[in-house]
Amino acid sequence: MNYELVGKIIPAVEITLDRGEAVYTQSGGMSWQSDGIRMETNAKGGLMKGLGRMFSGESFFMVTYSADRDKAKVAFASSAPGAVMPVNVYEHNGMIMQKGAFLCAEESVELSAVFSKKITSGMFGGEGFILQKLTGKGMAFLEVDGDPIVKELATGEVLKVDTGNVVAFDSTVSYEVETVKGVGNILFGGEGLFLTKLKGPGRVVLQTMSINELAGRIRSVFPSK
Repeated sequence: MNYELVGKIIPAVEITLDRGEAVYTQSGGMSWQSDGIRMETNAKGGLMKGLGRMFSGESFFMVTYSADRDKAKVAFASSAPGAVMPVNVYEHNGMIMQKGAFLCAEESVELSAVFSKKITSGMFGGEGFILQKLTGKGMAFLEVDGDPIVKELATGEVLKVDTGNVVAFDSTVSYEVETVKGVGNILFGGEGLFLTKLKGPGRVVLQTMSINELAGRIRSVFPSK
């Protein structure tokens, strides 16, 4: 499998497959394809995994695109201005993602739902109780809002992030939510009540824009009745 990242504002990944190779995405995720691509839609992994994906922000049904000949192409585009980030899942020994970050992956990579370990992370972390996890061996592609920023945390190193700016992190990174200190900071600091606390070791992928924050800013300039 070969791939090329194309486009700038709303980018896409164009994947070249040889006969027998396949990639999958959520329902409605394909942008264009060449001849020689076969499409199959099903609840990948069965009923329970399909329900888990649905609750974590993906579609119940997944679509697999398989090549019936060499050099067949299929492309998947992001849904907002930002970037498409390739990830070697084997190198990361599994990655935890926020809902909506998954774009597509090789068939050898498994997408599943995972519950936040602490109830406060689920209630206040901005992503709900259920996150997503990539395991297996192969390439996956993440959808990033704005620009991707990668941080490599040392053992015990802590990074505090505004809600919504976390894209993904290695399974070795711990994840919890802490309260912003100080009444003045809470009321006037503009960051809300909580920050996400990530503790190394491991790699963290951040995004410079939150689509929810962008939507809120656009909404704020709409004329009111």
